[in-house]
Amino acid sequence: MTDQMRNLIILLCAIAIVLLLVILLFAGKSPIRKLLSSFLDDKDDHKGNGSGKKNQHSGNVNTSQKHRPNEDSQKKTYEPIVEMATLIRKSDDRLRVIESTGQTRLIDPYYELVFVTRKGKTLKIECSRAAYDKIPFNQQGSLTYKRNSLVKFKYYGETIYN
Repeated sequence: MTDQMRNLIILLCAIAIVLLLVILLFAGKSPIRKLLSSFLDDKDDHKGNGSGKKNQHSGNVNTSQKHRPNEDSQKKTYEPIVEMATLIRKSDDRLRVIESTGQTRLIDPYYELVFVTRKGKTLKIECSRAAYDKIPFNQQGSLTYKRNSLVKFKYYGETIYN
């Protein structure tokens, strides 16, 4: 066996080992792939919003085990989804600061709407203050959302954008 042939075999074996490692590390449910996807998901969230603390709230989801698989699919979808839904709950988290001069300001406000779809799936959607104030309770309409953020809610007579 010549030196060139031996070097070629060593090179092919090295390439096969590298390809095997890439497949094992980045395939389906590997921990490294989950870490990378969660890192990229968080990076996507910070593009549209001004603050990082606002996104921490969207990760805190407290629901029964019955609805957990639906919620996971809600978080992993990158394209806008349209569903018929009814608003059942509104919640907000605001830190109000009052200065000694009497000036009041809100720090890092967070507004969340909870919808129920026709199929009984519960959706927790983050929205702006204007949308939070305008969307009426128990109003069924076409909900368009992307991940956990409201895009628009259209019901009879009006369309509300985030």
